[in-house]
Amino acid sequence: MSAWLWLLVPFAPLLGAALLPWLRERALPWLWLSGLPALLAALQPPMALELPWLWEGVRWGADDVLTRAWLGFSAVLWTCAAVFASSSLGNGAGRLRFWMFWQLAVAGNLLLIIATDALSFYLGFSAMSLSAYGLIVHRGGPGPRRAGRLYLQLAICGEMLLLAGLLLRTHAADQAFDFASWQAQPIDHLTLALLLLGLGLKAGFWPLHVWLPLAHPEAPAPASAVLSGAMLKAGILGIWRCVPETDPTLTAWSMPLLLIGLFGALYAAALGLCAGKSKAVLAWSSVSQMGWLLMVLALAWSLEAPSPALLTLLVLFGVHHGLAKGALFLAAGMVHEGRLPRPGWLLLVLPALAIMGAPLTSGAAVKYLFKDALHDSLFAAWTPWLTLASFATALLLLRALWLMWRDQQHASAPPAAGQWLPWALLSLASVALPWLWSALREPLLAGLYPAGLWAALWPLLLAVVLAGLAWQRHWRVPARLARLPNPALSASLALTRLLRQPPLPEPSVRLDGSRWRQRERRWNRRWEGGALTLSAWLLVLLLWLGWWW
Repeated sequence: MSAWLWLLVPFAPLLGAALLPWLRERALPWLWLSGLPALLAALQPPMALELPWLWEGVRWGADDVLTRAWLGFSAVLWTCAAVFASSSLGNGAGRLRFWMFWQLAVAGNLLLIIATDALSFYLGFSAMSLSAYGLIVHRGGPGPRRAGRLYLQLAICGEMLLLAGLLLRTHAADQAFDFASWQAQPIDHLTLALLLLGLGLKAGFWPLHVWLPLAHPEAPAPASAVLSGAMLKAGILGIWRCVPETDPTLTAWSMPLLLIGLFGALYAAALGLCAGKSKAVLAWSSVSQMGWLLMVLALAWSLEAPSPALLTLLVLFGVHHGLAKGALFLAAGMVHEGRLPRPGWLLLVLPALAIMGAPLTSGAAVKYLFKDALHDSLFAAWTPWLTLASFATALLLLRALWLMWRDQQHASAPPAAGQWLPWALLSLASVALPWLWSALREPLLAGLYPAGLWAALWPLLLAVVLAGLAWQRHWRVPARLARLPNPALSASLALTRLLRQPPLPEPSVRLDGSRWRQRERRWNRRWEGGALTLSAWLLVLLLWLGWWW
């Protein structure tokens, strides 16, 4: 297979975006095809493609399992969400604008995955981050504008922080832009902090999560699916690639990051239980799961030597969560517009069970590997906290399912036929993928023993009992908790009001415009006769001075 296939990975979506102004509605049914080159490259990766005519050190490819897995699940998610969006968006206003932003976001997301140099990564990351604004504000109105404004402010801040971190990293590597050279260079605390902040704003882990609970309820369901399933993972992927595998600086940061990840997993679950919309609950669930991924990074940085097991855990966690959360967001959009029959609810429960870590799902395999890695690390005493986090996750997903059930009570007709196939594929992946992929199948089977099954099941069963008790007794979220203040939103509004003010105070002295205009006319008449001659002599004088110096 030709190496030029890598060129099609980002340029196929860009070609679709370029054809939209001419083909318009006729191009929409075919835009989902723009993700197929990426899927083909993930399954059968050709040799890496070097593009020195763009800039020095440019190389696109997938030489490792992390890149192939990330590219594969991202391509599947974008393709399924595009098919779903072509059916769910209808013929509403701004549809072509939505697809233009969509194609640009696809191109950026796929480019940053296959990039092996910092310049290509930053170009793809910026295109994806800024284009996502158009997906969030698509519906219009005060809510989407408010969420989009906060997202765009934080995205631009993240871009500046990330650029500063990349420049410092490039300086430390003697102006080398490739990630392979960066892996051999130590990292300082300032550079690491800039990268964590810049990429963490996109990853959405606590306390950099503030845009997520506002953006997801306002964005269309397919946009929420790719925002949570694919785009959040770009931040984690960037952090993994921009830092060396082992470094004393990373070891010093491992304990604080593990604390932040664990607190974020529990804190987001607690606030998610207070949310009143299913997509808001799923957004808080994404924040919680990003806390788990941050803990994986902390475990990897605490070791003196690279661990293949933790790299496998990072890959499997990203694939599992991306597909399962994408399926849940698409389901939230379906039940909001139509009623699901009982077989549909069986499909809907599968990705929820996977994120809960139920046996025989992809989540069970990931949970087994996570506990095994934590038990073998310096933080083995923290293992009981994972059980509490699993219980909180199960409660959160049960609340999301109940809110979806409540939402569909107001609908009568079933969802559109074009939405079923992509959603069903993503939902079935949670139980089918472990049997098709040996990397997931082995830990899944290793956890099928009595003690392991009970350890995985009892937090879920306890959450089911508590949820049933709350439903039977008609427990409701207190009004104060349902209307918690949002400091990030208040800061966003304050910044907006500040930027709308003029940069300098308006002058109090008013000039007489007519008087100055009369003086200007008298001056022009004075030089009218010799203006050409004077201009010629000035040009000659400037040329002579230039030749002399």
